[in-house]
Amino acid sequence: MSVELRIHEEADQAAVEVADLLASTDGDVVLTGGSTPRRAYELAAERRADWSDVSFWWGDERCVGPDDERSNYGLAHAALLAQVGRLGPVHRIRGELGPARAAALYDEEIRDVVPDVVLLGIGPDSHTASLFPRSPALDEQERAAVPAEAALQPFVARVTLTPWKLAEAPLVVFLATGPDKAEAVARAFAGPPSADTPASLVRSRNGTTLAVLNRAAASGLTD
Repeated sequence: MSVELRIHEEADQAAVEVADLLASTDGDVVLTGGSTPRRAYELAAERRADWSDVSFWWGDERCVGPDDERSNYGLAHAALLAQVGRLGPVHRIRGELGPARAAALYDEEIRDVVPDVVLLGIGPDSHTASLFPRSPALDEQERAAVPAEAALQPFVARVTLTPWKLAEAPLVVFLATGPDKAEAVARAFAGPPSADTPASLVRSRNGTTLAVLNRAAASGLTD
């Protein structure tokens, strides 16, 4: 399935596009973690005070408490959720319960929900959410959320949504910036689908897959 590329000169311009998209969306939104989306979340909070029509979900979570600096929920809470006036339902992955219990609870909670928008990042090894190269979760066709082991720092157990669940969304958005992502971006969006490149396996089944990049991250696509 094809991917629509949006390439900006600067990382902040890519963050602006994603912020505008988030701020204009109602319904069920799946957020991502890592350092890249922080600026997009901050800008989205500036654009909209009332988010009561949005239900917030997460594509993956580290098995830590919500106040831990490694928490994906914690990042989104600090940059977005705590900065706005009104919020809709917040569906946090309870990573502090451990990977098996947290995954089982989240699988039950999100199984019958079709997200409207899924926001994802890409790691330097081409992982997305906590779907790492050759992970058994890549082949999961029944569960929406499963435990996952980290292949990169921080080396902490995780919970991740599975590719088939992420692909249900009519809009799947990848946000990637920086030269350290260039090789992974090229493999994900210019190479063949492969279990060695998990980001190449997540595409909206019935809608649009969008890659929002800055020039540095897209350099492997344009050279």
